[in-house]
Amino acid sequence: MTDGALIVQSDKTLLLEVDHPRSAEARRAIAPFAELERAPEHIHTYRITPLGLWNARAAGHDAEQVIDALVTHSRYPVPHALLIDVADTMARYGRLTLTKDGDLLVLRTTDRAVLTEVLRHKRIKPLVGERLDEDTVVVHPSERGHLKQELLKVGWPAEDEAGYVDGEAHTITLDQSDGWSLRPYQEQAVDGFWDGGSGVVVLPCGAGKTLVGAGAMAKASATTLILVTNTVSARQWKDELIRRTSLTEDEIGEYSGARKEIRPVTIATYQVLTTRRKGVYTHLDLLDARDWGLVVYDEVHLLPAPIFRMTADLQARRRLGLTATLVREDGLESDVFSLIGPKRFDAPWKDIEAQGYIAPADCVEVRVTLPDGQRMAYAVAEPEDRYRLASCSDSKLPVVEKLVARHHGEPTLVIGQYLDQLDELATRLQADVITGETSVTERQRLYDAFRTGEISLLVVSKVANFSIDLPEASVAIQVSGTFGSRQEEAQRLGRVLRPKGDGRTAHFYTVVARDTVDADFAAHRQRFLAEQGYAYRIVDADDLD
Repeated sequence: MTDGALIVQSDKTLLLEVDHPRSAEARRAIAPFAELERAPEHIHTYRITPLGLWNARAAGHDAEQVIDALVTHSRYPVPHALLIDVADTMARYGRLTLTKDGDLLVLRTTDRAVLTEVLRHKRIKPLVGERLDEDTVVVHPSERGHLKQELLKVGWPAEDEAGYVDGEAHTITLDQSDGWSLRPYQEQAVDGFWDGGSGVVVLPCGAGKTLVGAGAMAKASATTLILVTNTVSARQWKDELIRRTSLTEDEIGEYSGARKEIRPVTIATYQVLTTRRKGVYTHLDLLDARDWGLVVYDEVHLLPAPIFRMTADLQARRRLGLTATLVREDGLESDVFSLIGPKRFDAPWKDIEAQGYIAPADCVEVRVTLPDGQRMAYAVAEPEDRYRLASCSDSKLPVVEKLVARHHGEPTLVIGQYLDQLDELATRLQADVITGETSVTERQRLYDAFRTGEISLLVVSKVANFSIDLPEASVAIQVSGTFGSRQEEAQRLGRVLRPKGDGRTAHFYTVVARDTVDADFAAHRQRFLAEQGYAYRIVDADDLD
């Protein structure tokens, strides 16, 4: 027995003692391959999954490193069967390889029995052609993505080494004339992606994912299609590319609800690509409009399902996914792995914070009690109505006012889900409000005013969750959210993590109604951030200064 911070169990769960002096070291060691499931105060529960192990394998971690992390940090002897299972699971990755044989796309194996086994599956058989020899079978080029999806489902992930078309050449270089350069971890991310050919880079909000995209574009020096969450994000990408690369405004097109420009670098919104008319996705021909050399997926954890279908057709193109978290609430992490690519680089948030590239954050959950009348209304409400009743409680309003007053003059965002709640808060706080109904022009005006310090308080809906660059925001107050969304919690904290000029700490408050589903969902939302080493202090609303 050693004094490790972990208890490793035979059901593939890992228990991490949060207060142990080596808990942070243990968390970093298991982060590449284990996912946090529960994060109460003292013991955090992680789980080892095949997808987690295969992502680790693709990112350059081998079974020996995983086993060493478990053995080094475990308080008790690690179950032998689990160690064998880890080694066997990771050994499955790469026994099947997609590669080229002359002009043919083929699936090759180092284990004939495995190839024979997978070819017997009904969903795999139609995706392949003739068997060239005992170790090789022809793959229909159009089924490259679909085959990877199906192989993953049967537990035999294929390593894709079939290469990529170069696409139409277009010179792109990083503009370092003002002495600016990529940070070391951004360079590592670009190199990790490029060496793998396609895949996902995971970086904290505020750590410069856009610049990783720019670095990958400079490597490719080819026409690039960038897919983003919304029009404001598209324009921020354009501004950043003009500022940090050799690209000019004329070389970058916007393909959104407002504009339909196709240029050597085209930035398209997910919304316009998933717009249907009479059941047909009318804008997907954008993908064939040019011979793209690179496709970049911003906020890859938010990719709509129809984009996965189109991504299956883009397997010959280099694909870069950018995200702060690979967590998907719809469970489609396996589709990200097989169609965009495996995780190629992952930087723990606390590591980037320690290097001074994102701000330290104080996370506080403020608990309010429902008044008696609202408690009774909540008790008799239908289950589907309870979250809105609890999260929109009037008892939250004076708490938000108190927190805003506490941070008077600091750039503050009040974030929520329900428009009537946000309108009431905006009125009480005498603040501007941004929702999905706010025009793009007005959003940009208010964001610019916030950036310059003309205004220091904004009330925003979930439209501000993603890809919005507000570097000066230092306080976020969350009053309601998308149920138990872990990815949303990460994005909202990310709004205040950009490093501050004076080095001050960021503050993230979430106001929660106790003894309700609001508190249950809050606990679920916090799981991802707990995995990154952030601890929430819980305070009672009555104890606020």
